[in-house]
Amino acid sequence: MRLAPDLLRVPAGAGALHVARWGHETRHVVLVHGFGTHGFVWRHVGPTLARAGVVAWAPDLLGHGESDRPRDAEFGVAAQADALQRALAALRLGAVILVGLDFGGAVAMRLAASDPDRVSHLVLVNPMTPRALPSADVAALPADAARLALRIGQGVLGAAPLVEALLARQWGSPEQGPPSALVARYLAPFAGRDGARHLLALGAALDRDDMAELDLGAVVCPVLVVRGERERWLDADDHSALAAAFPAGRFETVPGAGRLVPEDAPDWLAERIVTIARERRTLVGKARPSR
Repeated sequence: MRLAPDLLRVPAGAGALHVARWGHETRHVVLVHGFGTHGFVWRHVGPTLARAGVVAWAPDLLGHGESDRPRDAEFGVAAQADALQRALAALRLGAVILVGLDFGGAVAMRLAASDPDRVSHLVLVNPMTPRALPSADVAALPADAARLALRIGQGVLGAAPLVEALLARQWGSPEQGPPSALVARYLAPFAGRDGARHLLALGAALDRDDMAELDLGAVVCPVLVVRGERERWLDADDHSALAAAFPAGRFETVPGAGRLVPEDAPDWLAERIVTIARERRTLVGKARPSR
């Protein structure tokens, strides 16, 4: 039987976040989506966690999904980490297991570094790294927009060609591509005349400077960096080096998965998160790197 989430609106400073919640236990996991997606990407992982006795929270980041799009708001990593931090405070959550996918991984890293008491464990799923922000597939969006200008201008669904191209790059089976029904679901927040413009604005907001001075040594909680075996746009060496940069980091590969591990291997990912949720938080005594 499918487990439907509770839906909330949570204040987050510049606007309110749309948040889905599965479960009502005492251990909390916050699932942060990536670029071009929204909380819908966790629809398989969230219920599995709830059945295992873990509360799963899946916010739509500011400007994404059904969350607010405040005029003149910033949508980069730093602004998103601040909004998420405010939302978690409004929900009165203590230390959480923070899971970040893609762009959400960069947001999760920033939050964990700036507010380490907020995060007991960190899981980074195909994260954009300080060296790869934005990732190459997102950086290609302006060229896609120029190439697909006619289709974008003629279609009432606006961003459809851009979303299709983006999801195709992130899918674990590029020869098949994502099902049309899923493309439509991910497209929904970008429908209408302004959809393509807003998607491009979100992409333009990804600024490497937001990660330039990030002190990964300050993230002393256990960190798992997960990479899909079929990820093509983020560098494998960057991911393994990222895991090594954390005092308590480790690296694991997901067989057969692309960027969207919650779509390609939701049970694998949920199992890892449940295992982490059952661990007691430990701080590793490895010395922080000298500056």
